[in-house]
Amino acid sequence: MPELIAKSALDGRQLTLGGVTLAEVDVGPITSVALYPWGAEPANKGLNPLGLAMPGPNQMQTNGAARIVWTGRDQAFLLGVSVSTLEGAAVTDQSGGWTCLSLSGPASIDVLARLLPLDLRLAAFAIGGAARAPLNHMSAVIMRTGVTTFELLVFRSMARTAWHELSDAAQAVTARAVMR
Repeated sequence: MPELIAKSALDGRQLTLGGVTLAEVDVGPITSVALYPWGAEPANKGLNPLGLAMPGPNQMQTNGAARIVWTGRDQAFLLGVSVSTLEGAAVTDQSGGWTCLSLSGPASIDVLARLLPLDLRLAAFAIGGAARAPLNHMSAVIMRTGVTTFELLVFRSMARTAWHELSDAAQAVTARAVMR
């Protein structure tokens, strides 16, 4: 019987260019949490032992390795911990369907500004902020994890395309800085 070996979408690829570092990161298990119409209170009760609750719009919460990220109305992704059931919500393992890319460094906002229709200034998109937005032509979940650090969840099938778009944008930002 053949033995299957799990691989990440980008084999742990990393690139540092100018003022930005782009890397594939492992966020652990990814579970979709979709609340039933009556499910907010019981779901929050079930998330409480993890030190988490359902996040408000455009927010995420972190407690150690566990993180819950808003992905839409009454929906979130639970990252870093695995749950098989959660009262008041439908939970679905999404681990194999998404890839996480980290973008960090002083030029990260300039790189993302070329691809995202979001105001990424710290005053508008604070640390702990999250949004579901198009990354150029791909669907993405964008999370701000530091002043100049972002994590982006993209469909695994689009991981190489996202990498290409982000690295091209980083090259353009770097070239522009050199020309000044």
